Amino acid sequence: MEIKVLGPGCASCIKLEKMVKEVASELGITDPVQKISAIQEMMSYGIMAMPALVVDGKVKFSGRVPSKEEIKKHLQGGQCGTSCDCNGGCCSTE
Repeated sequence: MEIKVLGPGCASCIKLEKMVKEVASELGITDPVQKISAIQEMMSYGIMAMPALVVDGKVKFSGRVPSKEEIKKHLQGGQCGTSCDCNGGCCSTE
């Protein structure tokens, strides 16, 4: 699994990275969480707001720090849909 946290290093970006690492550890995911702060790479995902979470090349959400439960759902391969704070507005709908 490829897990990336995109953001320039603001407080929200740092918080998201920490939360994603905590959730990954709780789930027994040993793949590293990559912190991406290079503007060029962040732009390649087409996001307009930071921070963002990318799992296996797909943007799962951007522009806010989600709950640990939302992060957990995305790292387990699901989508949070209407059961999370985003009400499906920011999450992948694949």
